[in-house]
Amino acid sequence: MADTLWRSTGRTRRSTRTVRISFSAVTVAAVVLAVLIVPPLAQLDEQAVDLSKKLLPPSWEHPFGTDDVGRDLLLRCVYGLRISLLVGLVAALVATVVGTLVGAAAAAFGGWTDRIVMRLVDTFASVPHLLLGIFIVAMFRPGVWPVIASVALTHWLSTARIVRSEVLSLRSRPFVDAAISGGASRLRLTARHLLPSVLPQAGLAAVLMVPHAMWHESALSFLGLGLPTHQASLGNLVQSARSSLLAGDWWPTLFPGLFLIIPTLAIAGLAGAWRERINPRRRSELML
Repeated sequence: MADTLWRSTGRTRRSTRTVRISFSAVTVAAVVLAVLIVPPLAQLDEQAVDLSKKLLPPSWEHPFGTDDVGRDLLLRCVYGLRISLLVGLVAALVATVVGTLVGAAAAAFGGWTDRIVMRLVDTFASVPHLLLGIFIVAMFRPGVWPVIASVALTHWLSTARIVRSEVLSLRSRPFVDAAISGGASRLRLTARHLLPSVLPQAGLAAVLMVPHAMWHESALSFLGLGLPTHQASLGNLVQSARSSLLAGDWWPTLFPGLFLIIPTLAIAGLAGAWRERINPRRRSELML
């Protein structure tokens, strides 16, 4: 009886996991296709202003309604999602590369190098990300690249810690002792043996960082410190819709928020599947 119940629970768990992964994959694919295909096919200027269509509710002509100057909100959300994804992907890539190199170097060289690097990491980590990001973007004119630099320079710390812990655990493995006995230098050992072994964990950290970077960009834009206010981004759309929400017009706030929340959940679902795949213990539990 207990064995039958255990197997039934395992099948239910696998079925739920399959549904979650399928939903996440379809959603991410739809998001990528939308940001790549919709703007060229629409043949519309997302900056076109038509005050006669100001704040129209959702309809067949405008599925998401229009904003406070008559622009189609669906097209604006797609453009905003494209900018947010660009910022998230580039910032996550840069932060992952920096964090991987710093974490691997600290663990591989050890000693004073490790202590100094990790104290610097702890120092930067003690400052709130948003506050440090505001300080960085305040030194430049509003634009995409200052936001990317702000996100990347404040989000490599967690990757450095993850990679450092993985490299420290790998240093006790037999293949590392064999490489050292063969005369491999620390640089060669790190580049040829340690770094390739931590790439799955670094890749997982990069995937999880994408939605975090999207939210960070949206927060900066919402505060007026990110992208220029005339440029479509999800943070700018939510910020410009505050007065409309107070007047009872809910759609200018709801749909940009959904365009931020749904991709975040989908990417998190795929990252969870990746984590289960690279974690042997977790994978064996799901197979039961």
